[in-house]
Amino acid sequence: MPIASHASPARAIPRSGIRTLMELALEDPGALHLEIGEPDAVLPEHVVDAVARAAARGATGYSSSLGLAELREAGAARVAKRSGVHVDPGAVAVTHGAMSGLAMAMSGLLGPGDEILLPDPTFPNWAMAAHACGAVPTTYLARAANGFVPLVEDVEAAITPRTRAIVVCSPNNPTGAVYPAATVEALVELARRHDLWLLSDECYEAITFGAPHVSPAAYDTDGRVLVFHSMSKTYAMTGWRVGLTVLPHPELVELVGQIAEATVSCPSTVGQHAALAALTGSQEWVHEAVESYWDRRDAAIELLSSRGLRFSEPEGAFYLMVDVGTADTEGFARRLLERRHVAVAPGSTFGGGADRMVRVSLAAARPVLLDGLSRLADEVRSVAGSGGRAAAAR
Repeated sequence: MPIASHASPARAIPRSGIRTLMELALEDPGALHLEIGEPDAVLPEHVVDAVARAAARGATGYSSSLGLAELREAGAARVAKRSGVHVDPGAVAVTHGAMSGLAMAMSGLLGPGDEILLPDPTFPNWAMAAHACGAVPTTYLARAANGFVPLVEDVEAAITPRTRAIVVCSPNNPTGAVYPAATVEALVELARRHDLWLLSDECYEAITFGAPHVSPAAYDTDGRVLVFHSMSKTYAMTGWRVGLTVLPHPELVELVGQIAEATVSCPSTVGQHAALAALTGSQEWVHEAVESYWDRRDAAIELLSSRGLRFSEPEGAFYLMVDVGTADTEGFARRLLERRHVAVAPGSTFGGGADRMVRVSLAAARPVLLDGLSRLADEVRSVAGSGGRAAAAR
């Protein structure tokens, strides 16, 4: 019988360690889920009601491959407000989640063998999307000693003649780092100097803890910055699958629309109606969710400090990187799930920059988060007591 081609770029897609641990944890009914960024906020009535009204009037068919016109307008207003620059609704494509937008952009901008620079620690799905289109993911280091904010000289040192694009993510997944304005401006200038596309993953732009989010779009003077927003994290709409992509040139809008038609046809129409209601309705519930994540972050820091664990203090997103004192973070995560019924994401899935660390999601309910972190601390102490050694300070 026929087999899948060994020449397919999809063969090179690595498996996500986050998904691996999640699937293992789903087999444990007593598991505490700290491995995935799943907000626990509940959609407000005005969003649910808007979807019900759309369904009642039959507005559930295909939309344009680029999304509903009214949602593109609302999305443009949202991104403009967050970036401080004017956004034309015609430059906005509604996508099947932000990751789909990133994958389609990579498919359109990169050819086989082209390199795309990703931060290390890295969100593994970026590399997966690059491999899927035949591109080569490479990395630039975001050092723990610098709060996981990249140094521009480290980024420039990683550029090669084959580099075509760079991914920037602030607030960052997995580290929670929020890049200061000077760093963001310098990264845009670096992309300009080397004639690179800059793909700005801004899924967590609304979730910051006192440090302002700064979009690279604010410094884009020649149309090289693509911005990717998501309804999943800010609005707790992970399963609705709606993202917003801002594309700086009409030909890119057309290209992404063509790729969408060839793959997903169009974003979920039901999800788009939910997104429109979320964007145009009261934002109070979003502010309350962010305050809740901030409270959980502080409580988690207090607990980990009291137990003597090393960690990075996030300024945004809802993740915490915890040093568990062993380079075998996948083995640690599996033992933690088996022995303590707590699921976390192993640092190995995020690259060498996450050495000896695991990622913990702060989006879990506060009691679950603190119980899980306490069990994690017990496991770290157990490992250290059986011959391991305490992690070095970062």
